[in-house]
Amino acid sequence: MRQPSFGGPRGPRAQSGLQRPTKEQWSTLLRLLRYVLTNYKGFILLSLACIVVTSLTSLASTLFTRTLIDDYIIPLTQATNPEYASLAQALFRLGLVLALGVVCSYAYNRLMIAVSQGTQLRLRRELFTHMQTLPLNYFDTHSHGDTMSVYTNDVDSLRQAISSSLTQVFNSLITIVATFTSMIVLSVPLTLVSLCLAALMMLVTAKLGTLSRGHFRQQQESLARVNGFIEEMMTGQRVVKVFCHEDEAIADFEQINEQLRSSASSANRIANIVMPINGNLSNLGYVLIAVVGAAIALHPDFSLFSFNFSLSLGTLVSFLTLNKSFTQPISHVSQQINSVLNASVGADRIFALMDAESEVDEGCVSLNADARTWERDGKTTPVEGDVDFRHVDFGYTAEKQILFDININTSPGQKIAFVGGTGAGKTTIINLINRFYEIQKGEILFDGIPVADIQKSSLRRSLGMVLQETHLFTGTVLDNIRYGRLTATDEECREAARLVGADDLIRRLAEGYQTILTGDGGNLSAGERQLIAIARAAVADPPVLILDEATSNIDTRTEVYVQQGMDRLMQGRTTFVIAHRLSTVRGADQIIVLDHGRIIEHGTHEELIAARGKYYQLYTGNEL
Repeated sequence: MRQPSFGGPRGPRAQSGLQRPTKEQWSTLLRLLRYVLTNYKGFILLSLACIVVTSLTSLASTLFTRTLIDDYIIPLTQATNPEYASLAQALFRLGLVLALGVVCSYAYNRLMIAVSQGTQLRLRRELFTHMQTLPLNYFDTHSHGDTMSVYTNDVDSLRQAISSSLTQVFNSLITIVATFTSMIVLSVPLTLVSLCLAALMMLVTAKLGTLSRGHFRQQQESLARVNGFIEEMMTGQRVVKVFCHEDEAIADFEQINEQLRSSASSANRIANIVMPINGNLSNLGYVLIAVVGAAIALHPDFSLFSFNFSLSLGTLVSFLTLNKSFTQPISHVSQQINSVLNASVGADRIFALMDAESEVDEGCVSLNADARTWERDGKTTPVEGDVDFRHVDFGYTAEKQILFDININTSPGQKIAFVGGTGAGKTTIINLINRFYEIQKGEILFDGIPVADIQKSSLRRSLGMVLQETHLFTGTVLDNIRYGRLTATDEECREAARLVGADDLIRRLAEGYQTILTGDGGNLSAGERQLIAIARAAVADPPVLILDEATSNIDTRTEVYVQQGMDRLMQGRTTFVIAHRLSTVRGADQIIVLDHGRIIEHGTHEELIAARGKYYQLYTGNEL
């Protein structure tokens, strides 16, 4: 069974092992930062200020240890009558500083939550808005599951990176700089020892990161396959049960799930030893600095290159605390940078969707739907519904042509039927009328106006379409009918249903027109869903109607019942019909026979039967 690749790559939230960012990742991250700063510059600057204050207050409390020991504790222990008032004042001042740090820490966390949630809201809004402008060929060439994962997985990974990872990176970097500066001021020799240990920790982290990076990539790919497979099985569960493939589906899932387990185990086996190793190196450094610092403190006259580097007891204690504050952020930065770089993969996919080219519309002719007229250069002409094809060639890609020299001449109000085998090009032709795709050669005219000159929104409002695969939205039956024309009243929607013969069926539903439809109308039969779709086209009242096997999901008895309403719906409209039932085809003014993208016959039913060509073979063989 095919293993789908959609679902979007999602790696672990925190990968250990410092990755080297590529030029593409840097470019994506810079674009992301520009995007965030454009919308939340004030919030970001205020957050950075709060982070700086928080880091400095934490550093101040560490440095206060030196003052506490050297200026207060040691003198007080040696005094005959100790006075604690000055110590109480100093502790009170320290408390105020730490309180300021707590307030700033709370403030920047709240600010970054607002930034991350706001960015998530904006991204999804812009993605959805932009998606409405994309041409259909985008969705033909991109997996729906992959596009969905952009909205969910990728946007959410960015939210977490902004609210957590970026904040921790900034906090850690500021802490490292401030702590390193303080360490130099306190003791240069001990700072050199700390630097050597920090370099060793970074080297170990980088080496292990190189080993684990490939495994993490495999884990992301395996996770995408698992997500995609589950989604495919959920949507295809009916087919699985019909053909009794439950055991095969379980076996396939076991295989890809085992691949995920194996890759995740390999990745995390390496990654999980990074923190213990760095922790032990940090502890080793702590002991080493304590020994070296004690040796220096016991020799007040210690000097190096004519510089005196003597240490007090308070300085040594403060330095040991600073050393912990110096090495821990290094590990945190390596972890959070990995999370940020992994989030850049999601950002890249988000920006790829946002950068997808929108549908081009250079039309200058608009439709006055109420007056049923075309408006062009101040001139008004009535909409008649005359659609013609002139020497049209088309291919979904430049390498593969689908239609060849299509010529169709219609008159307003005619019924045009397309017949032919699967892949003959019937549906492709009606998609070109809507300008869902652009032709490579030739011309399509609507009332003598090239469709390329008509605004796409106006062109599509003048066309009613009922597809073989119906799609109903969550809401009431009445809402779904009104989708054809949002300004339609309740009575107009009911009249449209009566016109196509759907009224009786709808009234028999539990709540009638107020019945709530969910899951694409899963609580209705296929015929009922199709009837509502036909009513939706009827309420739009378009001059041109397109029926792509619109009655294919309706049983023969219901079709007879509906056909009268369909005939009334088609009166006075130019109608293009793709059908496999003779009841729809025989009454057409023109029947166009297609074969491998070419028109091989056209005429009325009687003319084509008399010609004894391809149509005659289909008709007599009952293949329509």
